[in-house]
Amino acid sequence: QVQLLESGGGLVQAGDSLRLSCVASTPSLGRYAMGTYAMGWFRQAPGKEREFVAAISRSGDSANYPDSVTGRFTISRDNAKNTMYLLMSSLKPDDTAVYYCAARTIYSSGALYYTRSQDYDSWGQGTQVTVSS
Repeated sequence: QVQLLESGGGLVQAGDSLRLSCVASTPSLGRYAMGTYAMGWFRQAPGKEREFVAAISRSGDSANYPDSVTGRFTISRDNAKNTMYLLMSSLKPDDTAVYYCAARTIYSSGALYYTRSQDYDSWGQGTQVTVSS
């Protein structure tokens, strides 16, 4: 139901910054407004498992990051534009990966954000981020 499209990836040098975007659309709703969902970013490097990067609540008031990116990455969203962002600063070669945006369309009370890939049901195709030394 929800279609996600990532963009903004590229080749940068260590220490640089990069901003990723994820646009969500629900063409099946027609005249109706798109729903607001908890969303997140994940990444997967060659030979490694998918890794949690950042999560954000439906309103954007709450966010969560793993230790590997805390202080360097910032997740945000603009619901009026149906877009989620990931601002990455002080990039390291270890940040090199395909970055995916995800949305949780099934509502459940309790958690404001989700850090596990299995908690999400809609995924984008990914955008490549490469950080050189």
